[in-house]
Amino acid sequence: MTDQELMSAALEEACIAASLGEVPVGAVVAKDGEIIARAHNLRESGKNATYHAELLAIDAACRTLGGWRLWQCELFVTLEPCPMCSGAIINSRLRRVVYGAKDPKAGCCGSLTDLFALPFNHHPVMEQGLMEEESQALLQEFFSSLRQKRLAQKREKKGESDGPV
Repeated sequence: MTDQELMSAALEEACIAASLGEVPVGAVVAKDGEIIARAHNLRESGKNATYHAELLAIDAACRTLGGWRLWQCELFVTLEPCPMCSGAIINSRLRRVVYGAKDPKAGCCGSLTDLFALPFNHHPVMEQGLMEEESQALLQEFFSSLRQKRLAQKREKKGESDGPV
């Protein structure tokens, strides 16, 4: 599979997350161009702060390969990894990380900081911006919808309506 096809698979996972009310982030782990693991965010439904798409995909890849070293693998993820996920990427020895949208609030692959540039014992190759517009649009649509729902709930609590009575 091409990088574009692998990122498209990650976007499919992100869409699944959105349909579940989760922040739409999806990830796939590939070995030799073939997907060996895929996942999407499950923090809300799983009630667990560690249920990020990247961590779930890394876990599934480790189980698939029967070990924790993923040095032959690549991670494709729709959003720039956070500190926790970046640490897991370093520790799992993923050789390459490709992400779509930047995360200026928590991104640790160059936006807020770059954990991959620190003197850790492993430095994955990092590429940003593949299908960035699609990834960003999915996130923007999700958060816009979420804000609209919250606003409607506030109005409902106050007894307001959206139109004339």
